[in-house]
Amino acid sequence: MNYFELEKKHIFQTYKRNPVLFVRGSGKYLWDDKGKKYLDFFSGISVSSVGHCHPKIVKAIKTQSEKLIHTSNLYYTIPQIELAQALSDLSLGGKVFFSNSGAEANECAIKLARKFGNKAGKYEIIAFNNSFHGRTLATLSATGQKKFHKGFEPLLDGFKFAKFNNLSSVEKLISQKTCAIIVEPIQGEGGVYPAEKNFLKGLREICDKNKLLLIFDEIQCGLGRTGKIFAYKNYGVVPDILTLAKSLGGGL
Repeated sequence: MNYFELEKKHIFQTYKRNPVLFVRGSGKYLWDDKGKKYLDFFSGISVSSVGHCHPKIVKAIKTQSEKLIHTSNLYYTIPQIELAQALSDLSLGGKVFFSNSGAEANECAIKLARKFGNKAGKYEIIAFNNSFHGRTLATLSATGQKKFHKGFEPLLDGFKFAKFNNLSSVEKLISQKTCAIIVEPIQGEGGVYPAEKNFLKGLREICDKNKLLLIFDEIQCGLGRTGKIFAYKNYGVVPDILTLAKSLGGGL
């Protein structure tokens, strides 16, 4: 069976795939359908941070799937509560909202920021040139790269873009309608550009002064990828909202 042709027939061609069909993975290696072994430096775009088919993860999936796979948010489940507690203890100490992807996590952060500013008529969010926050309509609108916007205009109103690592450009954009600032501590899709420590500290001060929410998008750079569990811990700056994904779900 030609899976390449079958894929083209049944799946939208939104990605230009490489002509390799992976069928197995273990640790840092992948194998294709011809038995060729590959050393994986890609990690599924920052998703497989502990390698492929780690025995502890496989065991945990098997154990849980034999007990319960799904009910709904109308009921309580132990794993959800325990994971929320662990994430809260490791990070900001607040509450957790679960979603299905990084884009949805950022979408939720945008909605929360607008809800926060709603009574005062504040809805504008400052983002940054060269940023990437997702492919939903709202997160595309918050993304500072025009190449991702093509074909989806008009985008949502209320997003302004400042220069990355430039505090004065941020201050110039603040208005009576501003409710939040969203930033990646390390810009991922934009080319792996780290924020300067004084820049993030300055954003925290700007948000405190103007009563804005500071949102850190750690979809790519969070969960150990900088040497600490969260990138913000390298900067000594605590955000109001932290978004996570990718290796948090490990591809599930």
